[in-house]
Amino acid sequence: MKSSLLVIALASLLGCGLGYSYKTEWFETKVDHFGYGNNDTFQMRYLFNDDHFDSTQHKPVVFFYAGNEGDIESFANNSGLMWDWAPEFKALLVFAEHRFYGQSMPYGNKSYSDPKYYGYLTVEQALADYADFLFMMGKRFAPNSKIVAFGGSYGGMLAAWMRIKYPWLIDAALASSAPILQFQDVTPCEAYNLAVTKPFALEGQKCADNIRKSWIALENKAKTGTNGLDFVRANFKLCQKIDASNYTAVRDWLYDSYGNLAMMNYPYSTDFIKKVPGHPVRESCKFLQNDFASDDDLLRGIYQAMNVFHNFSGNVKCNDLNGANGALSDDGWNVQTCNEMVMPFCGDGKTDMFYPYAWNFDQFRAKCEKKYRITPDLYKAQTTFGAKDIRSASNIVFTNGDIDPWSSGGVLHSLGHSLPSILIKGGAHHYDLRARHPLDTKEVIHARQLAKMYIRKWIHERH
Repeated sequence: MKSSLLVIALASLLGCGLGYSYKTEWFETKVDHFGYGNNDTFQMRYLFNDDHFDSTQHKPVVFFYAGNEGDIESFANNSGLMWDWAPEFKALLVFAEHRFYGQSMPYGNKSYSDPKYYGYLTVEQALADYADFLFMMGKRFAPNSKIVAFGGSYGGMLAAWMRIKYPWLIDAALASSAPILQFQDVTPCEAYNLAVTKPFALEGQKCADNIRKSWIALENKAKTGTNGLDFVRANFKLCQKIDASNYTAVRDWLYDSYGNLAMMNYPYSTDFIKKVPGHPVRESCKFLQNDFASDDDLLRGIYQAMNVFHNFSGNVKCNDLNGANGALSDDGWNVQTCNEMVMPFCGDGKTDMFYPYAWNFDQFRAKCEKKYRITPDLYKAQTTFGAKDIRSASNIVFTNGDIDPWSSGGVLHSLGHSLPSILIKGGAHHYDLRARHPLDTKEVIHARQLAKMYIRKWIHERH
């Protein structure tokens, strides 16, 4: 087995029209950091920008983005806070790609073909990739540097866990919209659905009520046979045919869409997951403020509301139920939820705007074992990282928007003097991690200032 090497393959890239420029390089690291029976290595992609980097500082600063479930370029282009702060901190910007995502496939096209390959898709292995990389990068770029980990959503979890597990490498962390508490016996399973409902109800209770009624309307259509199913397919402009046995695919597609709308509920237009207008929940709810006379009329209104997310660009000819529904990467994340990222969800269909369903771990385990041939470890995240019991940790600032669905599993109250929590009123999913914008709210501006104060304090007080 070769020792980890920096394999240089320089290629200048521009960040999706945002003016962010970065170079792409590759880092060779182990597939298995914890055993000694597999000597395979793979190339992990990372992006970096040193335009503002001052390596002559007494303690050079590195901003490190802990890549999450998708192509790393998407996160580099949508984590503008790091770019905005880089000149002030004279920081090197580094964005590392998570194993089994984007172009960092340990076994190429075979990576998702068998559990003997994707069994190495775990949080611990990914964190070890980053630790290996940062150790070697420090030797190359900035010995004795101060490293600040950043991340949003799952990336925010990784940023926090990097600080917890590798505190000698990571001096401070900003964990934005990081649901480190979204686990069994830590957060109630109904919390996420209630959090998704909140921004829709804020736009008018009738909007949330009509969404709640739509599930019965959809089921009624499925029960009426071919005519009803043909209506559903035509109304929602679906690419696939549906029948009574698989109409729930439409229901699941709609369910995920509401969560994505809520996550992207920024005050300005974005295209992080899909292109949407500013205040997309408000725009969707405009079509659901009526008293509908029939199931047909209600489902037509639901389609118009969904169109705000699925076809605001106007380029979509049909909606693919087998697609990622705007998610960054379904394959990898589904594997991770079936090994150690087991997050219970349920709903009662009364206090939330969804259909009632229960959390049943036995059924969930059976599906994972059938589809991926892996058995979920229900308590792995808690036993490995402690959930709320992280009192021995330090120098992590947790930020959450109060209308972000994933705030349901976020740290909403400070856990210690060096584990502060910042709650952003009216904030959607990792809103604070995005670039500054003329339409930014005063709440997110203040949250960024406060987070910066903590980060600056921590990196200057550590020797």
